[in-house]
Amino acid sequence: QVQLVESGGGLVQAGGSLRLSCAASGRSFSMYTMGWFRQAPGKEREFVAAIRWSDGGTSYADSVKGRFTGSRDAAKNTVYLQMNSLEPEDTAVYYCAARYDGGRRYFTRDKNSYGYWGQGTQVTVSA
Repeated sequence: QVQLVESGGGLVQAGGSLRLSCAASGRSFSMYTMGWFRQAPGKEREFVAAIRWSDGGTSYADSVKGRFTGSRDAAKNTVYLQMNSLEPEDTAVYYCAARYDGGRRYFTRDKNSYGYWGQGTQVTVSA
């Protein structure tokens, strides 16, 4: 079975950086898209970034574009989210997710389209 385990969350001051990791196991992910989502208290889970496993292609939410970078290391079966210039508004639980794309090239941002989820890791950005 697919298992996703996030790590790297923690406390950081505004303007700082943090790198999240997601260890993926259970399958070959060559036909998958990996997603990063976040959820703040009282808010819906929202799309942050997507990384196409096959070529590392990425897509980002407007709110993080230019600040966050998603990537994957196929040899390590790990995906990353490098977060720079963090702001208090970035405070949330961050989740790693995965979906099978079946060879499609588009990026899915709908959280309901991702079938596999990690447990989440807390990111807190202080002012």
